[in-house]
Amino acid sequence: MTSEDDTGRSDAIRLVLVTGPSGAGRSTAIKAFEDIGYEVIDNLPFSLVTRLIDGPPSVRPIALGIDVRNRDFNASALIELIDALTRNPRASADVLYLDCQPSVLIRRFNETRRRHPLAPDQSPEEGVEREIDLLGPIRARADHLIDTSDLTVHGLKEQITRWYALGDSPGLALSIESFSYKRGLPRGLDMVFDCRFLRNPHWEPTLRPRDGRDSAVAAYICEDQRFAEFYQRVNDLLLFLLPAHKEEGKSHLSIGFGCTGGQHRSVLMAEMVANALAEKGWAVSKRHRELERRAQASSVGDGVASGVNNA
Repeated sequence: MTSEDDTGRSDAIRLVLVTGPSGAGRSTAIKAFEDIGYEVIDNLPFSLVTRLIDGPPSVRPIALGIDVRNRDFNASALIELIDALTRNPRASADVLYLDCQPSVLIRRFNETRRRHPLAPDQSPEEGVEREIDLLGPIRARADHLIDTSDLTVHGLKEQITRWYALGDSPGLALSIESFSYKRGLPRGLDMVFDCRFLRNPHWEPTLRPRDGRDSAVAAYICEDQRFAEFYQRVNDLLLFLLPAHKEEGKSHLSIGFGCTGGQHRSVLMAEMVANALAEKGWAVSKRHRELERRAQASSVGDGVASGVNNA
């Protein structure tokens, strides 16, 4: 690319290394990069990556798919490659790690009857365990992590587009997510706000089946005398912090709001904060993990979530 990147280098090639455990959605992610205009190369030997960067200038950014099937793959070699790209004045590299819960990976392999590349003659469980251990140092070095455990194919493509869409000034993209503490914190969150101290609509029979986007639920929560100040303080804090993160060079930030069931209080806070930030001109996307999960469970024949299996 000939435009100046966020490091100030005018001739730096924008490069995204896409990796993660087998079955987590790497092929789907690579296709998404291709759809948004990246030059895509899958499983290029590490020894050729620096030659690619040092070769003729690329008019498009490049997405490299990397996994354990690479001919010369090992964690140390990949870390060395990342370090080399970081030092290379001609490269502006970003590591995207597609994460996934082991139980989901095992289920995907069982559903598709595929053999795990690290355990072709053994059970998927053994292969998944080996690969997660092998990729641990790479996960720790990732610039951006996407957990595909509950994502549909379309949801993964949407996140790729949100974070990596081409443009003259990508700025800082925000992801606002609600979740249930019962199911644990979503992976990859940069900030988390606990909403469990607020008045809980779950104990009102008429409100229990509804969610935080419902006006009656919102009114019930807002009657809590602590709500208005909590919302205002969170909003003010984010408006203070976001410009600093953008100035520091961060391209994406994930913010989570949690409550007991992930249905009422966290959903309302996520909605209100996302709308307020959007009104201030920030690029914001919203996700309600538990509501999505419930919708998927109630959809007859909806196998899209497991469709990431083949990615």
